[in-house]
Amino acid sequence: MRISTGVEELDKMLHGGLIPGRAYLVKGGPGSGKTTLTIHFLVEGAKKGEKVLYVSLEEPVDILKEDMKKLGFNIDVPNFVAIDATPVKQKRSIFEAEHFEEFAKDFKRLVDAIVNRLKGEKYTRIVIDPITMLRLTIRDELEYRRMFIGFLKEVARYDATLVLTSEFYNTDIEDYLVSGVIELREVEEGGKTLRGIKIVKFRGSAFDESLRPYKITDEGIKVYHKESIFRGSDE
Repeated sequence: MRISTGVEELDKMLHGGLIPGRAYLVKGGPGSGKTTLTIHFLVEGAKKGEKVLYVSLEEPVDILKEDMKKLGFNIDVPNFVAIDATPVKQKRSIFEAEHFEEFAKDFKRLVDAIVNRLKGEKYTRIVIDPITMLRLTIRDELEYRRMFIGFLKEVARYDATLVLTSEFYNTDIEDYLVSGVIELREVEEGGKTLRGIKIVKFRGSAFDESLRPYKITDEGIKVYHKESIFRGSDE
């Protein structure tokens, strides 16, 4: 059984969608559409009546809601839980009776808070955007690896599908430990910047290994799964 990413053409590249209950990483530079892709994923679950969880470590949730509304996504619904964990002192966002923004500075506290949520409520889809912020809280690479593996194991116990986002330059450890990696790239051709999406890892399944063009439109992300990025991205 597969679950949809919310982007039909990407599901086709994945030969049917994601394998549920696993962890995936979406990598890309600023403005590449990482957050938009994760919102596609969560909204798809919310539409099916699933309870989904979005944890923002960078962009305030209020701004996210405004931006997503412009793309036609209404995430202000009861089964879409959005947690603002951005480290801004003026906020009063509360999670489990604590100021959640403090968790952005402490990976262990964030992991414990999410696990406590999973114990109390059934979330089928979880997004942490971006994991880069947590990587910065632990300087020792072996310690981070240990904690990250522990986190993945804890989430797996509750059958939730986890999607993380990160910048290209900060994901060496995560690449090895997650079940799948999707990259959102920018390619220069003929003086133009083209956007390309590539699945570089997908354990347990065959997948389309080609770099395919995509666009960020007024309705979110559009993938051209039958085209080559070097032939343009128009239908």
